[in-house]
Amino acid sequence: MWELRDKVAVAGVGYSELGRRLPRTLAALTVEACDRALADAGLERSDVDGVATSPSMPRYGGTKGTGEGIDVVTPYHLPQLLGITPGITWTGSTNGMVTQSLMDAAMAIHSGACTHALVYRSLHVPKGKYVNYDSMVAAGPDQFQAPFGFSNPPAWAATVLRRYLDLNGFTRADLAPFLVANRDNAQKNPHAYWRGRTLSAADYLNARMIADPMSILDCDIPVDGAVALLLTSTERARDLQQPPALLTGFAAGTHTAPTGAVMTLEALVEGAEQIAQTLWRTSGLGPSDIDNAQLYDGFSVFVYTWLEGMGFVGRGEAVPFTRDGHTTLTGKLPVNTGGGALGEGRLHGMTHLAEAVLQVTGRGGERQVPEASRALATVSNGLAKSAAFVFSRDR
Repeated sequence: MWELRDKVAVAGVGYSELGRRLPRTLAALTVEACDRALADAGLERSDVDGVATSPSMPRYGGTKGTGEGIDVVTPYHLPQLLGITPGITWTGSTNGMVTQSLMDAAMAIHSGACTHALVYRSLHVPKGKYVNYDSMVAAGPDQFQAPFGFSNPPAWAATVLRRYLDLNGFTRADLAPFLVANRDNAQKNPHAYWRGRTLSAADYLNARMIADPMSILDCDIPVDGAVALLLTSTERARDLQQPPALLTGFAAGTHTAPTGAVMTLEALVEGAEQIAQTLWRTSGLGPSDIDNAQLYDGFSVFVYTWLEGMGFVGRGEAVPFTRDGHTTLTGKLPVNTGGGALGEGRLHGMTHLAEAVLQVTGRGGERQVPEASRALATVSNGLAKSAAFVFSRDR
């Protein structure tokens, strides 16, 4: 059993405004999210002695993370923005989404390196096309991809989805029920970008194609914004303002695709299976112990590979499971109750982590899963740098 099980908790959640190309700097949005996480916990800026994030922008599109406070906010700059630089005893900066930052912060708290850590993720929508390849040179793996228009994630994910559909005899019509239900979840989330804009099956089936069979509605919605979590020890969290969400376990992925392809269907599922094996062994839990799952959905196909890889269903069974309504708010396993990245906004898994926390602390509002006690949150696609977390209600 994991030595840190339930000894570290999330005591506060903070959202900034989420939108596209907002007339505010990323620095301002990040400060807003952090201040709201502190207020949620009933703490002051001066109580923070640890900060962590994955500050980089994706390597595709925009200025690729060169403007501090504009398209990135590093953990070295944030304390200056908050005016707490002298009090910081620990900082964490990683390049694997934000998952390693959350793991590092939990271990820093448990070790005594800090007492209250802000873990945050800030992203913005760059000018122009989001995944434009703006270099005249294609070196390394890019030389085999960029000249053929295969230099961006939607194209990679499309090959995974195409293989999944063809192997199992499904069509895009089988995918529509999940996307429609997911957008319905977003209507119940006050932070969701797509709140107020519902989706029908016809809307999904007629959506603009990006890379067949991947439509624009199979892609997450990039936003300007930030989300922050306040971590501390469970003992301290119990004295704060909100009920704590206990960190019961986590597992990091190390699986890589064995071919030159960026991702394949088999590699994604195998990577998720590796993460699942570690998570269930170290946490002492299993799929049947989870009552809601916040599954990373940078692209819709990832929901299916995570469902299968984590052991909720067998291989090839995820689409029927979602199609038949088992992942709705009233289903066997509610999935992405806040809308996920497809409905809420793209923050590299931070919204999934926040939603898991809100569910097990009974703060899901209209989308609350009754008696939610254990939530799973997965981040990324299952390959190296991916991770899974279990949060539990404090009994």
